[in-house]
Amino acid sequence: MKHKELILVVDDEVNVRRVLGAMLEQAGYRTARASSGEQALHLVRSQDPDLVLTDLKMSGMDGLDLLKRLHTDFPEIPVVLLTAHGTVETAVEAMKSGAHDFLTKPFDKQKVLEILEKALREAMSRRHEFQGPLAEGAPCGILGQSAGIESMRRIIQRVAPSPTTVLITGETGTGKELVADALHFLSERRAQSLVKINCGALPDSLVEAELFGHEEGAFTGAARARPGRFELADGGTLFLDEIGELPPVAQVKLLRVLQDGLVDRIGSTRSRQVDVRLVAATHRDLDSEVAQGRFRQDLLFRLRVVEIHVPPLRERFEDIPVLVQFFLDKHAKRLGRSRPGIATEALAHLAGQPWPGNVRELENAVQRAFLLSDQSVLGPEDFGQTPAELSAGISPGARPAMKVAAAEAERRVVIAALESTGGNVTRAALRLGLSRRGLQLKLKQLGLRPKS
Repeated sequence: MKHKELILVVDDEVNVRRVLGAMLEQAGYRTARASSGEQALHLVRSQDPDLVLTDLKMSGMDGLDLLKRLHTDFPEIPVVLLTAHGTVETAVEAMKSGAHDFLTKPFDKQKVLEILEKALREAMSRRHEFQGPLAEGAPCGILGQSAGIESMRRIIQRVAPSPTTVLITGETGTGKELVADALHFLSERRAQSLVKINCGALPDSLVEAELFGHEEGAFTGAARARPGRFELADGGTLFLDEIGELPPVAQVKLLRVLQDGLVDRIGSTRSRQVDVRLVAATHRDLDSEVAQGRFRQDLLFRLRVVEIHVPPLRERFEDIPVLVQFFLDKHAKRLGRSRPGIATEALAHLAGQPWPGNVRELENAVQRAFLLSDQSVLGPEDFGQTPAELSAGISPGARPAMKVAAAEAERRVVIAALESTGGNVTRAALRLGLSRRGLQLKLKQLGLRPKS
């Protein structure tokens, strides 16, 4: 049997944990089990599950509280709620708050496996993208001082307050979802739901039901009526990631929603009015998709009221130091561990990488180094190559630009270390893996001086 993903089952009833655990293991999944929300958080940090299946009603930290904690600290882990018939409305509200889906007791084995597989498939697709969270204190919550990022933030600030449909473009891993988050939380809809769905992670047969909902008995397996993502996002924002993967039939129905604000559930004879701000994203060239007949031109016109392009990391090397510091803080917090420092040589090494996977690849590299290193300061060796090994693989024509990027990276990280320690040279040196004397020499070389 194929070795599958790890699912954390959370329920304060031992029999429910036992039955669900046995069912999932029989299907080939690995399981971990928790009897409370508090224990679940501990297991999430120590075992890093691929999905959390939690009961809604539990003593102490209930399923909603657990969902909120996971949604904040571990947004990449999908959460599916298990609920009794009488609390279905609460479960739907939880989906508006970030739950992937819900199951009702008594549960049907086939339905459990179908929903978990769908959630895991969508989570797998999202792992290639940088998902945030938004950075406190940064303009729009997006880090960076490069020209491309500053230009992008100016557009976000102008567009966010309006109900305008926005199309976000950019390579995989650049952080398109983060732009969607910023557009929502800077808008007047921020108190309402931000609902997300990855169109590329769903089989064609499920896309319509997920987006537009269905009535009871509309098709085999539709045991009860369910609202679609448009209804869940009513009053708020709907983020459709990988919009270029949407099948033709769903494109037609989406166009109608954009034109008239009307949603038709599968199997229903009554249209429902919705008020949704739509944000879509793609890594594809949609003009090319239109030319090849795979995407509707009239739908593209509706989506591209405003287009925001997210620059690749290779065009913003100067932002790498502040991103690295952010990732170290993020993973130290989520894992409950001390945050290591990072040597300027390591940052110079990172600034010299091509990063085809963009910001997401950079975060993966930082997280891997953080987890595997037992040093208090991360060096170039913690990222797989020494600067000499890296330099050997760079063409002579590229070395001057890489040298400038490395020097800028070093300058930025030294400034960041001083700012984070209130100008204390001793503590900043410790954070950077330097002696006090070494940092003083570095400051002199860079023409910097600590605040008095």
